[in-house]
Amino acid sequence: MSYEKVKQASKTIIGTKQAVKAIKAGRVKELIVAQDAEERITEPVIALAKENGIPVELVESRKELGKACGIQVGAAVVAIAAE
Repeated sequence: MSYEKVKQASKTIIGTKQAVKAIKAGRVKELIVAQDAEERITEPVIALAKENGIPVELVESRKELGKACGIQVGAAVVAIAAE
């Protein structure tokens, strides 16, 4: 399960803007995207990840994704940083 992957990751980058910056900097090995997030928010970062050959995995819930990151709010996008 991707939520477990996020919990076990040593470094996560939470949020669309931060994920885009990290992808451009070449620091992301995988992108986790919540399916219940607005498409206009997630689509550009998914496209950028695919352009850069970064695997994109979908999860059901923003709330659960945020919880897996240890934050109190939902997260639309979480990038797992390359070690």
